Amino acid sequence: MTELKALIFDVDGTLADTEKDGHRVAFNQAFQSAGLDWNWSIQQYGELLETTGGKERILHYVQTCHPQLYSHASLTNLIEKIHQLKSHYYGEVLKSGVVSLRPGIRRLFIEAKSAGIQLAIATTSSHANTLSLLENLIGIESPSWFTVIGSGDRVTLKKPAPDVYRYVLEKLGLPATACLAIEDSHHGLKSSLAAGLPTVITVSTYTQLQDFNGALVVLDHLGDPGNPCRILSQSFKDSLHGRGGTSLVFPWINVAQLQHLRELTNEPLEFLVPP
Repeated sequence: MTELKALIFDVDGTLADTEKDGHRVAFNQAFQSAGLDWNWSIQQYGELLETTGGKERILHYVQTCHPQLYSHASLTNLIEKIHQLKSHYYGEVLKSGVVSLRPGIRRLFIEAKSAGIQLAIATTSSHANTLSLLENLIGIESPSWFTVIGSGDRVTLKKPAPDVYRYVLEKLGLPATACLAIEDSHHGLKSSLAAGLPTVITVSTYTQLQDFNGALVVLDHLGDPGNPCRILSQSFKDSLHGRGGTSLVFPWINVAQLQHLRELTNEPLEFLVPP
């Protein structure tokens, strides 16, 4: 089995549960600043997340809810203005401390670095928003921890297309078989699998009921001492326990366990997160 050389993380929903209280709030503040009476509710935003990318999401909303604006000559400029405002407000939200890292993220970063495993990011978010999250939630020096930061503005097609993962793999100079992706959504999973990456899922607020067919394992989070993670796929637990009596000994996911999980890719498993 190829040695694990790199962990590739999604950002929104994976590093931090940013969508409901981060991006959504920032979008609504941007709408208000732009003089628009738009307001995305928690439920509506969950539906809008089916469209990946902030600008793309605004365009989809205009097409479906304000079609009279779709053919407006200044629509592109309006979307650009809203997105710039939104990025500003998103940074302010992150500074406020409302959003925090998910369990296990900081610990796993440190463990991987100590083990000589490279860290990388593959996200639909912009480079600026990604840096803002890292600097505010981890530390000003944290972007330097990552060998590659692949963002939505670095590629032509966003997730579920595999472009951003292929971009990251090319920059890492590693085959997909030497890496493992950590995602939270079905769009992200489709993207990583299309790039050939074995993938671990940690569900987030908006993705708990999504179809994760093809993932190595589906977890509620990565876990930490005193905050154990929960495996959401009984099939995975049976398969793992059945391999020579091996089992997940620790109540959190560490580097050694991720290496072990990758060994299961020899026998592809299918999972569906239960309701």
